[in-house]
Amino acid sequence: MNKPHDPDQPYVVAVRALCDFTAKRGDLDLRFTPSPSALEGMAGHRAVALRRPPHYQTELSLSGNYKDLRVRGRADGYDAEAGQLEEIKTYRGNLETMRENHRQLHWAQLKVYGHLLCSRDGLPQIKLALVYFNVATQDETLLVESCSAEDLRSYFEAQCESFLDWARQELAHRAARNEALAVLPFPHAAFRPGQRELAEAVYKSASSGRCLMAQAPTGIGKTVGTLFPLLKACPTQQLDKVFFLAAKTPGRQLALDALALIKTAAPVLPLRVLELVAKGKACEHPDKACHGESCPLAQGFYDRLPAARQAAVDAAAAAPAPLDKNALREVALTHQVCPYYLGQDLLHWSDVVVGDYNYYFDVNAMLHAQTQANQWRVSVLVDEAHNLVERARKMYSAELDPAHLALAWQAAPADIKRVLDRLKRSWYELFKEQQADYQVYDDVPQDFRGALQQTSSAILDHLADHPSGIAASLQDFFFEVLHFSRMAELLGAHSLFDITRGESGALLCLRNIVPAPFLGPRFAAARSAALFSATLSPADYYSDMLGLPDDIAWIDVASPFKAEQLSVRVVDDVSTRFQHRERSLSPMVDLMARQYAQVPGNYLSFVSSFDYLQQLATLFKARYPDIPVWEQSRGMEESAKKGFLERFSPASSGIGFAVLGGAFAEGIDLPGKRLIGAFIATLGLPQVNPVNEQIKARMETSFGQGYDYTYLYPGLQKVVQAAGRVIRAESDRGVVYLIDDRYGGAQVQALFPGWWKVERLRARLPLPAAVSASRREGFPASGVV
Repeated sequence: MNKPHDPDQPYVVAVRALCDFTAKRGDLDLRFTPSPSALEGMAGHRAVALRRPPHYQTELSLSGNYKDLRVRGRADGYDAEAGQLEEIKTYRGNLETMRENHRQLHWAQLKVYGHLLCSRDGLPQIKLALVYFNVATQDETLLVESCSAEDLRSYFEAQCESFLDWARQELAHRAARNEALAVLPFPHAAFRPGQRELAEAVYKSASSGRCLMAQAPTGIGKTVGTLFPLLKACPTQQLDKVFFLAAKTPGRQLALDALALIKTAAPVLPLRVLELVAKGKACEHPDKACHGESCPLAQGFYDRLPAARQAAVDAAAAAPAPLDKNALREVALTHQVCPYYLGQDLLHWSDVVVGDYNYYFDVNAMLHAQTQANQWRVSVLVDEAHNLVERARKMYSAELDPAHLALAWQAAPADIKRVLDRLKRSWYELFKEQQADYQVYDDVPQDFRGALQQTSSAILDHLADHPSGIAASLQDFFFEVLHFSRMAELLGAHSLFDITRGESGALLCLRNIVPAPFLGPRFAAARSAALFSATLSPADYYSDMLGLPDDIAWIDVASPFKAEQLSVRVVDDVSTRFQHRERSLSPMVDLMARQYAQVPGNYLSFVSSFDYLQQLATLFKARYPDIPVWEQSRGMEESAKKGFLERFSPASSGIGFAVLGGAFAEGIDLPGKRLIGAFIATLGLPQVNPVNEQIKARMETSFGQGYDYTYLYPGLQKVVQAAGRVIRAESDRGVVYLIDDRYGGAQVQALFPGWWKVERLRARLPLPAAVSASRREGFPASGVV
């Protein structure tokens, strides 16, 4: 854990951050350049150090003060006998193509380090050397400049003066923010039942620097109940930032709304709230490339950035609403800078950052990287944390598709085609030697990994000589190769390497099944973390999957809802297994129609797949044409999703058909008469197939609960989430039908929320007269099961 920042001490800034702020000039230029990977960069630094004499010092810690600033960092290397301080930069390709503003930034960093070293050792002068190391050729290029200590002192002070006003502003902002947070009032007249218990647990975990898992029912106000106490803890824990991480857009919006409510309740609170959005959603000119010769918002970006930055932080602190996507866009366009990259810069100066899981947990997660580089003291809130298991698995999985190789080959220039041909031959060897259509291997063969390395190196070298770029299909495949190679280096018991043989060739997959080894360090890097959801049971499953620390705190907030508010009916004379689906349709549509006739209103019907949904909806519409229905479809656009939800109005009635685990099974809020019931015709269990059976075997080996960890727990989590759409407030009333014979089992029912009172019901009951008449009109009697 990082030590808290003492407000009476100088403002601490890293050398890189200082120079990024003061020395960046000119255009934003993000044309793809063949930069080395992190591993290649580290190897390059080691290679340079090994060429130096034994007394050569590496990773030299340096620091110094100027007025209200303390500047610190690590210089790459120092030869005291030669009096030469070095900054090592690895690269690929032609050094002459390196952009001038990048080189200016490198010199700025080196000069600041030069001053810090002269000041520390009392040196009158020093030689500064930029060492450019080509990772492909292993060649060094040295750019050496002799500087006097006085010149370096003047340069250092000029950089500090450029930053000083901003640093003082930041110190004043932090003091005002903490003063206001210390007396922050709860934004509602009173806590909801269960909300205070949740808030107290979050505050205690932040104060003790622990992780918390909080299972709290839907409808108690978890977003406000976690953000409010964590903001209250910021002054005492000297937190630099709070990260609110959500799985989906609705979760981010709930956080932004909650923060706006908190700021409205405390008008003097100068809290800077930033929403991070994907580049594709923030880009103003998607038809243009990210450099000054193409995009007007990239041209002169760093020259206009200071004014835009100041305007943005002023707006973020003063306005009651957070600096969301729209507010950030308005500021950016006023100053003619790119909204997306303005947001990246504002990350450093924000108090609360709202974004997707991937910003902190992904392989190249920006929030985690910046936290480490800047030594920020952060606390993390993970919304709907049950989603993190599957999301993290995808982050740390990689796939190579032979169809993508074919597309890349078609778009590749001649020199790359030859390398891709070698990769194809190596790939074919895997395909040819495979004895079954699906097979798991202990490791990725070294020959194939070598072919991947040759492919990526060849494409990088080509890009170095042809900076105009390559075709999109080749570039996409290149990134897939890089990610697969990286995941292959990290392959362990947490993942499977499997090959699926198909008509087009061998599909290769590095399939992460236990993300704990990757997520554990992310949680350790935070001062505290709180993971919350309505479905975090059993706790051991989520702790094992997510790599949570041994001393994690756990709270299961009692539901404010009463059993009489929700009628939970288990229908166990119907099987929804794949082989029984055709027989399940008729009793299910009759059951739904019977409930609708008894209590008309809005219902959701959840099944396991779109094919099943179509069969069920088609039969329902034919048999009961007078009952309004609407359906979820594959790949629904945002506007279509919005239209689906708008059908659930307080004055409407009908049945919406959706897929369990999809967009409408969690994260939506349909209180009161907007939704009065749900039919869940599946246990949500993952499909039994060779992949899941391998996962089951690995789970059995690792945790001794193969079936539960692979099938039962993930499935029932989806069911409870879907059922949670029905009761959203203490005044709500509703019904949930759980349709499948397996719902009658004690092991399954043990995973239901404790406040549910379950009753057993048979689907095949006599139909009310009104339903029978409607059925006769809409479907022939011979269709009755």
